Amino acid sequence: MHPRDLLMGPQAGQRLLPVCDHYSGVPARMRKSLALQAEYSQRHGRCVFDVTLDCEDGAPVGGEAEHAALVVELLQGLDLAAPVPPRVGVRVHPVGHAAFGADIECIVGRAHERLAYLMLPKVEGVADVQRALQALDAAGGAALPLHVLIESPLALQRAFEIAAQPRVESISFGLMDFVSAHGGAIPASAMGLPDQFSHPLVRRAKLEIASACHAHGKVPSHCVVTEINDLPALRHAAHTAAHEFGYSRMWSIHPQQIEPILQAFAPPTDEVERATAIILAAQAADWAPISHRGQLHDRASYRYYWQILERAQQAGAALDAELQPFFAAPLAGQRSSP
Repeated sequence: MHPRDLLMGPQAGQRLLPVCDHYSGVPARMRKSLALQAEYSQRHGRCVFDVTLDCEDGAPVGGEAEHAALVVELLQGLDLAAPVPPRVGVRVHPVGHAAFGADIECIVGRAHERLAYLMLPKVEGVADVQRALQALDAAGGAALPLHVLIESPLALQRAFEIAAQPRVESISFGLMDFVSAHGGAIPASAMGLPDQFSHPLVRRAKLEIASACHAHGKVPSHCVVTEINDLPALRHAAHTAAHEFGYSRMWSIHPQQIEPILQAFAPPTDEVERATAIILAAQAADWAPISHRGQLHDRASYRYYWQILERAQQAGAALDAELQPFFAAPLAGQRSSP
């Protein structure tokens, strides 16, 4: 039995996604992002960040149909036979936008088999999720998971209900829209650093979304950092999101943000080494209790250390050769390719 199935039990189906979600909407940047993903995949031997092609903010007003057609062209150019298949999603317009139906018909209808997921922005509740899923299914995308953006106080109130939907794979926090939705009650400084981690309402929103995701086995994805040239600040923000706020994924909006996010979301090297030693010793003992460095470990702690190894792998860290058989194939609940 695979350690994940043995140790995680009902949680074995919990989603495992690359820790970085890289967004691009300008044509030249979309192409660059896809090429960069292939480069990273070749280097790491696995896909360590997703690319989300953006039709919401990326499409010029009045040019939505042309932008959607370009996205389809890029999707159709993906090499699904590559040693590491690409993972690409698309953010469409909200369900209430005039272009939503056309986005689904064009992109999902023509290229659903090449998509890893669909990102739905400005979700206000379960009704929006269901409406989107009906459109997906009608266009041939019944197998596609849905990623959703929570961007308002009302949506935040319904975060647990949204996370409970079976086809929802991940929830992202839309920081800037969330701040704007408060009509000036939250200062503009909360859209940036460091206030996005300290303002009480924003802090609460982040924690609620993370909690809702973990309650239902979904992936909480942290919001953007707009200070794209301040890499030390980005590193600190990514580390805070991963190690204090419970997020297991984060948005990137510039190529130079990808590597710091991967590093911040990877467990520390000494913790990976400890996890490796404990999991291998547990396997040798047929998962009975063991003593490691004078401390008792059983399946409760095995579960924790196994998840450390999963997190390390998702961030592209090199793992001990003895662990490789565990990670040679997609893990339970993991969608490794479109």
